[in-house]
This record gives sequence, C-alpha cells and structure tokens, in this order.
Amino acid sequence: MSYHNPYTPPRKSATFDDYTLAEIRRAAATGIYDIRGAGTKRKVPHFDDLLFLGASISRYPLEGYREKCDTSVVLGTRFAKKPIFLKTPITIAGMSFGALSGNAKEALGRGATIAGTSTTTGDGGMTDEERGHSQTLVYQYLPSRYGMNPKDLRRADAIEVVVGQGAKPGGGGMLLGQKISDRVAEMRNLPQGIDQRSACRHPDWTGPDDLEIKIMELREITDWEKPIYVKVGGARPYYDTALAVKAGADVVVLDGMQGGTAATQDVFIEHVGMPILACIRPAVQALQDLGMHRKVQLIVSGGIRSGADVAKALALGADAVAIGTAALVALGDNDPRWEDEYRKLGTTAGAYDDWHEGKDPAGITTQDPELAARLDPIAAGRRLANYLKVMTLEAQTIARACGKNQLHNLEPEDLCALTMEAAAMAQIPLAGTSWYPGKGGF
Repeated sequence: MSYHNPYTPPRKSATFDDYTLAEIRRAAATGIYDIRGAGTKRKVPHFDDLLFLGASISRYPLEGYREKCDTSVVLGTRFAKKPIFLKTPITIAGMSFGALSGNAKEALGRGATIAGTSTTTGDGGMTDEERGHSQTLVYQYLPSRYGMNPKDLRRADAIEVVVGQGAKPGGGGMLLGQKISDRVAEMRNLPQGIDQRSACRHPDWTGPDDLEIKIMELREITDWEKPIYVKVGGARPYYDTALAVKAGADVVVLDGMQGGTAATQDVFIEHVGMPILACIRPAVQALQDLGMHRKVQLIVSGGIRSGADVAKALALGADAVAIGTAALVALGDNDPRWEDEYRKLGTTAGAYDDWHEGKDPAGITTQDPELAARLDPIAAGRRLANYLKVMTLEAQTIARACGKNQLHNLEPEDLCALTMEAAAMAQIPLAGTSWYPGKGGF
C-alpha cells in the first residue's frame, strides 16, 4: 500500500529535469537531433568569477582627466609588411554573409570603422558592401573555401585561417536551406535553398607541417603584406597555440565554448570545448615557452560582453578580444520590441533560438528581403560604435584604477578569483589568499 506525504511536494530529478525530458520526447517523436545557434547556454566559470585589485598605497592609480591610458594595439608584427593598427583591442569576430543579412554585415563594418577597429568576413566570402564599409577587414579562410579567390585575399587587410570555432571545435559550419538565397548560393557555388554543411577540416592539409606550407602560399599570394591569423577552438589551447606559432602565424585567435554560431547541433554546443577562462593561460604559457608572447598576438573570444571582460582577458595575457553575439545585440538583435514576432517563432527575445531559421524579426540573422530591410545599417552601425566606445572606456577605467597607463600593462597580479574553479582555470589566487588549486601552500 503506497502512502503520499501531503506535507512534501513531489520531487523532480536533477538529472532528468523538465528540459531533458522534453528533449528525450522530441528526439523520440522526430528522430532528428536539435539544431540551434548562439553558443552554450549552460553556466560555466567565466570572467564574472574574477575581480580586480584596485590600487591604493602599494600601487598608485592614475588620474582619469590628467593621465593618459592608451588602448591601442598593433596586430601582425611578426612577419607582415603591413601590420594592423587598432584604436581599441575589441574586434568584431567572423560572422558570414548568409548567417547574417547584407545590411547586418554592412552595419558591422560601419560600426567597427567608426570605433577604429576591425571586422571579419566569416564563412561565405567577401561582399562589396562589407569591404566598402570596413576600414580594416579580416578575410576568413575556412575549410569550405566558400567565395575564396586571390582577388579577395589581396583586398583584405589580414587573413584568418580558421581551423576551429569555440562553439564546435572539430565540427564544420552549417547554414540551413531557408537562408540560402540566390546571392548566397552564387557566392558559395552551391544550390539555392539546400542545407549547406562545411567540412570539419581543410581539404588540402591535415597537420601543422601542411599548415606551414599553406601560410607560405597565402603570404606569397599577398606579397607578405597581410598578417596571417590562425583561429582555433578552445580544446587543447597550449598545443594548438604552439603549433600555430611554429607554422608561422602572426596572430593566434582562441575561441572558447561561449562563442556563438549560426547553426550546429545542440549536443555539440553544450558538450564540446572549454570555457574561454580555461583557455587563456595555457595559450599564454605556450607563447611564453616559445619566447613569443606579445610578438605573436593572442586574440580571445567567446562570451565577451563588457569592458571588464576585456580588461580581464588582457590581464590574463591576451592582446585583443573579439565579439560576435554582443555585437549583434548592439545592432538590435533579439530586441524585446520584437517579442510578439519571436513568440510566433516559438521562442522569446534573448533566447537566440531563431538564428538558424532565417526569420529574424530584427532583420539581422536572415536573408528575407522584407525582414532584412528592417535594419538600418547606418543607425545600427552607430549603435555598435557606441557600444564599442563604452566597452573601451570601461576597460580603460579599470586599467587606470590599477595604476596602468596602457591596457596591455594589466597583469595577473591585478586579479583575484572568487571561486575555486575560476582560480584553477585562470591560475589566479583565490581572494584573500596567495593560493590557487595546483599551487602548493597557502
């Protein structure tokens, strides 16, 4: 005979929570894995778990109105004849025309140019609008080879060889058929309206020796003018960074699992890769072991949202950061004013579940001409520039408070950690101690 205690409410399983049960039922009903974009939604240790130690007596802060704090950075100083000079160390990450509308790509270029930074093409080729409105444009060279040609390589200001992405290290890109317009299909030389899945690795090289040959080819095509970046997903950052440097990279781009994506399997986004907080110190250690820290620049990305995040990434040893999701939000993506239309899509503003469907009411992650026309690229570009300005000022404010006259003078000693996990990943002492997990003694 069963007995129900009226004083105790029914208890649900932490392992089989409501979302997990719903996913099991959906998979059983459809036989199809879930596809979405926007990066991991699970909570992972992040920059919020670190705090800065402002200056007082042992260190002097800088006066904000009388003492300068430089925010500029130069990328590609190792081999390139024409390194890139940026006014701010906050760059725009690669997001393709196809994943984004033409107006959105133009807006990214406009905003980055006003702010004095760079934007990046993404997997889909270079559009004239993007090149025309981007003072500094990085061309992504991906396994798909979509739109790749020597002319565009020479039109770019830098070339980024993409080996992996944080949202799906070891996996290729996806663009569903509803976003493959006639123009997107023509640029990628593939059928209109058909799902496109990029290769997970480059077809003409399989290891660092071949990568070195490919980098030399790119340098010869561009007369050694353009900096060559190598982008890797956050999985084995020490070895991937070291091998990229040995292959001849001017810049290493390291993307953590919080990095967004237009579309990939949900299981990939949530269960492959590492948080960017766990990736920075091993990558910096690899550069230091090779005697190349600050000689080969390190750009980190994946969940960068504020000037505090920027300052923390630089204090851990990065030279610059890249933003993707945050940049789209600044343009106007997933704005609550479109809530009614997001609900019709079965989602809500702020969930970013619509990126892969091509029906974005904000006109950003779509190829629908009517929806894309909703985004004014001039106004959106100004919003992005405002956001970049605020982030830069925030990072500058923190650097001054730590007594630094250049953002890149921030260092690990300026930080403490709030949690054991963050302390271990960032190799930063737990607040109130001089110890972090893996370091002996208190």
